[in-house]
Amino acid sequence: MVPHLVTALTGPINELEQRILDGMPAIERWFRLEWMEHTPPFYTAVDVRNAGFKLAPVDANFFPGGWNYLTTEMLPLAVQAAQAAIEKICPEARNLLVIPENRGRNTSYMANVAQLVRIFQMAGLNVRVGSIDPAVKSPKKVDLPDGSTVCLEPVVRTKRRLGLKNFDPCTILLNTDLAAGTPGILEDLHEQYLLPPLHAGWSVRRKSNHLHSYEEVSKRFGKLLGIDPWLIQSIYARAEGVDLARGKGVEGLTAAVDQVLTKVRRKYKEYGINEKPFVIVKSENGASSLPISTIRDVKELEALTKKPRQKAMAGATTDDAGPTDVIVQEGVLTRERVHDGMAEPVVYMMDRYVVGGFYRVHPDRGADESLALPGASFVPLAFSQSGHLPQPGAKPGASAPNRFYMYGVIGRLAMVAASYELEATNPEAEVYE
Repeated sequence: MVPHLVTALTGPINELEQRILDGMPAIERWFRLEWMEHTPPFYTAVDVRNAGFKLAPVDANFFPGGWNYLTTEMLPLAVQAAQAAIEKICPEARNLLVIPENRGRNTSYMANVAQLVRIFQMAGLNVRVGSIDPAVKSPKKVDLPDGSTVCLEPVVRTKRRLGLKNFDPCTILLNTDLAAGTPGILEDLHEQYLLPPLHAGWSVRRKSNHLHSYEEVSKRFGKLLGIDPWLIQSIYARAEGVDLARGKGVEGLTAAVDQVLTKVRRKYKEYGINEKPFVIVKSENGASSLPISTIRDVKELEALTKKPRQKAMAGATTDDAGPTDVIVQEGVLTRERVHDGMAEPVVYMMDRYVVGGFYRVHPDRGADESLALPGASFVPLAFSQSGHLPQPGAKPGASAPNRFYMYGVIGRLAMVAASYELEATNPEAEVYE
């Protein structure tokens, strides 16, 4: 099925597409050299927004949970990437243990786990699914809508290894983002490979580290192509110690919002863009309960802070757990629509390879709002012809493979930034004075 995609096919995005297509040999060499120096995350999903005048990633996930939205046609790429990734990490690997989120009753999520099992089985591994949920005390089969099942088994921890009864894996794949903290059962596994590493989990990861790394990557890539890095990145600022329920840190948040909006207005004026700039306010820490908010004017901050403060004054329980550090990120419009809903592409990668993706579609959200909310649906990226390779001679905007190649380039740039981020935050890395 090919999604009915309505997107901006004229204007600056086509110039960017042409630059990327013309620079393809240099781009692929650039990525090749990056991966000689840096290790990509084991798997990554990147949310991309196409504003019609810029194309930028807005989020990167190191524990992607939507593998079931990849089409059957995409699976061979995923299997090849899985083989390459495993061979590099543990060439003699035989047994793989997948640790999922504690969401056994969510059949959509468990279908994602089933797809991961399928991919790694086809890559030549014995794959089992181990639950770290204390409530899972014996093997439990989860029935899925397509008629398949996933068997959740309780993990068994020995002094230095983690496995299942009569199953000793050399590699453990985490498909849980560790937002609630790092369970002790996953620590000190010195004789097994744990992928991704624990410091990739949201209990310790900070979004500003990724944005800082991506800023560095986009500047270098922009220089390679001779483009303004702003066309492939979003401006951001950070505000510390924000507690909306108690009105603390609001001055710093206001200053950060004003700073980003001012810079974006300047860019819009430079490029003759007749749109209203906006920012997305979200927590530094992916584990925080702070809601994602769209702010178009500093005055709107008053409404954002008013509700939690009123709850606190009334003695009602708020979702706020105290002061948190906040990211104010330039909002990137989406000009893509699928089935009459606002859409954004999500690029799925394993090791260094783009293996597929899908559109996140939300019928009730605007072009300047987050689509990663309840009510979203997922439509696989698809092609109107069998050739999935980019076509450099095609007119910009006229070829789906060209557009999807461009999405893949942006996704891989975010993946390079992710490798920088994980290296910089690795607690076990050697520090040289």
